[in-house]
Amino acid sequence: MIASLRGVVLTKGLESVVLEVGGVGHEVHVTASAASALPGPGGEALLLVVPSYAMYGGGETLYGFLNPSEKAMFCAFRDEIPGTGAKKALEYLDKASKSLPDFRRAVLDRDEKLLCGVFGFTKKTAAKIVEALKGKLEDVRVAGSPHILKAQEAAPQTGAWAQALSALESLGYKTSEVRSALQALAQEHGDDAPAAEQLVRRALKRL
Repeated sequence: MIASLRGVVLTKGLESVVLEVGGVGHEVHVTASAASALPGPGGEALLLVVPSYAMYGGGETLYGFLNPSEKAMFCAFRDEIPGTGAKKALEYLDKASKSLPDFRRAVLDRDEKLLCGVFGFTKKTAAKIVEALKGKLEDVRVAGSPHILKAQEAAPQTGAWAQALSALESLGYKTSEVRSALQALAQEHGDDAPAAEQLVRRALKRL
């Protein structure tokens, strides 16, 4: 079984790359964040690999990861969440890759609001993830420390932040979800907040 591939990138798209290893091109499916971190055509890359096989005699599909943390999280999604195949597990990993330390902490804390507001999971999916991964991520180690505030902690409430909060609430979004999205933006921008209109547009992408 293939465990890793090191080779030259022949092509790179948003969801897959082709690595040439020993004269053979291997298509490997990756998250969008992993694809952006890989070199362009002609560059050398190393991917940890998990193969997947179709249930009824289909061919082999390879899924690639930049580090052991991504691979372990993918396997947890695929193996522990009911009804989740490799393709869906990669979609979940793409969302979680915004910050694996914070995703892991959100699951351990059963913080469904953070999973929805920051990582973009639906309520139903967030609840399913929390329940399925209960007790499963304690031994999964990820690099770095959590840096996104917990959902119950206050988002910035003055100036452009307050205006953006009010505008998003008027669009029908729940306050808890809006605060989580604004918290993530606050971590990115610090005290240098964009205009309220920009905050609204950026927050909408997370809701």
